[in-house]
Amino acid sequence: MSSKIAAENMPSAGAETPLVVVREYDERRDKVAVNELERQCEVGQRGKPALVTDLMGDPICRLRYFASHVMLVAEYGNRKEVVGTIRGCIKTVAIGKRSSNEFPIYVKLAYVFGLRVSSAHRRLGIGAKLVQQLEEWCRQNGANYAYMATDGSNQPSLNLFTLRCNYVKFRNPTVLVQPVHLHYKPLGSGIAIIRVSPQLSESIYRRIFSHSEFFPNDIDCVLNNKLTLGTFMALTKKSLKSWNPKTGELPANFAMLSIWNTKEVYKLQVKGVSGLKSAACLGSRVIDALMPWLKFPSVPNIFENFGFYFLYGLHMEGKDGSNLMKSLCAFAHNMARDDKDCRVLVAEVGQMDPVREAIPHWRKFSWDQDIWCIKKLREAQGEDNRNSQEYWIKSQTSSSVIFVDPRDN
Repeated sequence: MSSKIAAENMPSAGAETPLVVVREYDERRDKVAVNELERQCEVGQRGKPALVTDLMGDPICRLRYFASHVMLVAEYGNRKEVVGTIRGCIKTVAIGKRSSNEFPIYVKLAYVFGLRVSSAHRRLGIGAKLVQQLEEWCRQNGANYAYMATDGSNQPSLNLFTLRCNYVKFRNPTVLVQPVHLHYKPLGSGIAIIRVSPQLSESIYRRIFSHSEFFPNDIDCVLNNKLTLGTFMALTKKSLKSWNPKTGELPANFAMLSIWNTKEVYKLQVKGVSGLKSAACLGSRVIDALMPWLKFPSVPNIFENFGFYFLYGLHMEGKDGSNLMKSLCAFAHNMARDDKDCRVLVAEVGQMDPVREAIPHWRKFSWDQDIWCIKKLREAQGEDNRNSQEYWIKSQTSSSVIFVDPRDN
């Protein structure tokens, strides 16, 4: 897809207006230019730490795990300089339980991300044009809705999507981050951790999450992806002896999660930290390495490129659920501890999800400022579906649980 678009608000009055051409990304001709644009657009405020993403030379690394995806680039002027990019994918997700419908309702949802515009070419309408062209691609490929996620402090991004592109603020999940220490964490006495097969995991997840917002209908593809390191369940050793998965019944007390190896897709790095803080973090690691029995909460080296594990599908049930979830997170920590390139564990859950309080995390590393914005692209088929979807987009919340797809992170 390629279209020519006149840029807005050109700086030189009277000069011939250059054209902005928005087209699909071509790896052979665009890869070098896009990687340079990504480097130039590293986000950060002067004097404050910034979290920088390294795509490891692959601009579409986060798109490859979706069957339907696209990346668009914006070319500027006669030199056809690549000055902007945007990425998008389409998936089918649940919209949450409606009281009048026992069956889950699914919609085709586009995820919009990776919008970049060169600093020298901002305020020319290029960002809005990229969004509009991506939305058109999404419509042509059957998407009913599009959504995006941004940090609440990123006012330019919020203004672009909400004021110019007519998105509405929709959800506000919490991101919980647990540093990976040099010591192992105890799992708790009387607790067993078992690996659950992808087939059984799919069955359990569909049973638990099919009425939760954003639950992907292709969960089987996620669970069978090579980046999913496994799905694990924590339960008491006593209940393990009596639980038979073949019956279809779940234990009365259990916790469950899956682990996604994000470090194979991209890496992160914290920049802009003072030498004093960096030295203090190094000192914590020295203490932890020399005296692991102290269980000293060391800060990993996040000032060089590092990877992380993303925890998804987090769920707990029963009176022991909270303790079982904490043990399961300790198990995930110990897996990450054995992976030298994994420095943190990350989970993203709904503000009102009961599991939130059971997930170990550091407050100084975690945040609840993510804002998801959504926009209707086209009408759904069938009156019942239209009514349910209208209610969904206008509702404050339809479920305490938001299923965060690891492919989105």
